Amino acid sequence: MGLSEESRMKIIVVIKRVPDTETQVRLGPDGRNIDPTGVVYVMNPYDEYAVEEAVRLKEKYGGDITILCIGPEAATKEIRTAIAMGCDSGVLMKTEAASLDPMSVARALAGEIKGREYDIILCGKKNVDDDYGQIPLLIAARLDLPVVSAINQLEIAPDMKKATARRNIEGGAEVFDVTLPAIFTAEKGLNEPRYPTLIEVRKSMKAPLEIKDFPAEAPGLKVLSMELPPPRKGGRIVGKGIEAVGDLVKLLQEEAKVV
Repeated sequence: MGLSEESRMKIIVVIKRVPDTETQVRLGPDGRNIDPTGVVYVMNPYDEYAVEEAVRLKEKYGGDITILCIGPEAATKEIRTAIAMGCDSGVLMKTEAASLDPMSVARALAGEIKGREYDIILCGKKNVDDDYGQIPLLIAARLDLPVVSAINQLEIAPDMKKATARRNIEGGAEVFDVTLPAIFTAEKGLNEPRYPTLIEVRKSMKAPLEIKDFPAEAPGLKVLSMELPPPRKGGRIVGKGIEAVGDLVKLLQEEAKVV
């Protein structure tokens, strides 16, 4: 439906449940997915910036925030975390698939968003597990919306019909004026995500959360294999003081091949 006619903002935030980056990852027996045994899952770190920005906009302009997530039923934990941070409700499109085709994900999310009123859609710039960075752009294409990626600043016009977004580029910055509704993807530095209090966490357990089935379809992209990076070799000391420079340069040239 697009832009809401009310004076209060309607915001949608797309999040994902991902392995904690501190988790020791092991490959599963099929060689195409990670072994979930002992893995700690969290909200995608870039999505935390998107959630925090949504909450700040809500605090400034009023309105409500809906969280959309695709993942297993256990992902309700991450949705509840977002609600504890200040969001209002959540929708989980449930699937137990270990990996999903980005186009299928974007198609499902766009279909869910299409029937809703919204002024802004916020996402993380990418997911730290698959590292695609494609889904927000694919959603924007399907909904025919403007999109600005990797923003580190967002300002909304007083009439809430336009926004100004800033993002860093090599050697400078880009600033965009965007007509709403629009999609923005959050970069580290956009804000500092808050930590919900215990009371807010308890309240989040009573917030509305809808669970739907993820629409099954043949994937257009399949993971054929995964492999862990080779183990790093231990460092070594080649000498001390200026006398070691010659040996060090030789090793960098002949062994490391970086000079």
